[in-house]
Amino acid sequence: MSQADDHAGDLTLALRLAGIADQITVGAFGRQDLVVETKPDLTPVTEADLAVESALRAHLATVKPGDAVVGEEFGTTGGASRRWIIDPIDGTKNFVRGIPVWATLIALESDGAILVGVASAPALGRRWWAGRGRGAWMTAKDSEPQSIHVSGIRRLRDAQLSYSSLSGWSGHGGPSNLLDLAGRCWRSRAFGDFWSHVMVAEGACEIGLDPEVSLWDLAALQVIVEEAGGRFSDLSGAARPDGGSAVSSNGLLHDEVLSVMQQVPPGAAVV
Repeated sequence: MSQADDHAGDLTLALRLAGIADQITVGAFGRQDLVVETKPDLTPVTEADLAVESALRAHLATVKPGDAVVGEEFGTTGGASRRWIIDPIDGTKNFVRGIPVWATLIALESDGAILVGVASAPALGRRWWAGRGRGAWMTAKDSEPQSIHVSGIRRLRDAQLSYSSLSGWSGHGGPSNLLDLAGRCWRSRAFGDFWSHVMVAEGACEIGLDPEVSLWDLAALQVIVEEAGGRFSDLSGAARPDGGSAVSSNGLLHDEVLSVMQQVPPGAAVV
């Protein structure tokens, strides 16, 4: 049995979990009485975030009781080598402000490798998913699933760059390298969060950058980008979703992007 066949059931389950999440998030989006609290890291969390993660954990406890779960809101439960990684709402700040760019992210990791990933953005009417050896796919509204692939653009001056913010780069010497890279590209826009990376996967952008992210922000996106033919790494170039930063690309531009982003910023101390 191939790896793709072996994890077909896991991908089906991940898509089912996304459907459960969509029912909760769509019902809560835009509600005037939505309860929003501030976490210790000063980021918002809504009752919808908590409800989604609780519902997905409950479903997994029934159908995959031996698997571990890692979630943004409730941490890690279980110690199995197979673990489900959940971000109930990626883009919570958008969610609470009525901006439809948010998604539930679901991934399965086994023995350190991300095998399955789903990014479901019901307010946009879109869902992206991938499984190792099964390619990357997308549905728009009620359309049939379509295979997606990164673009074939080979020059930065023809490339579109998407990033999350300017303020998040303070831990990387400031945004000077980002601005340098943006100046070399045909176009740059701060689409942000999951959207940057799935647009790389579907060929709408060539580069997606995130300076401050966690495992649950990236695990699903890594396999989607890679199965679409792209590359996914942290800013050091390591192909991992837990490095605290993210660079996705069509693969053809990845090394050049890393070279620009790894420059020593002006005025920084050289150790």
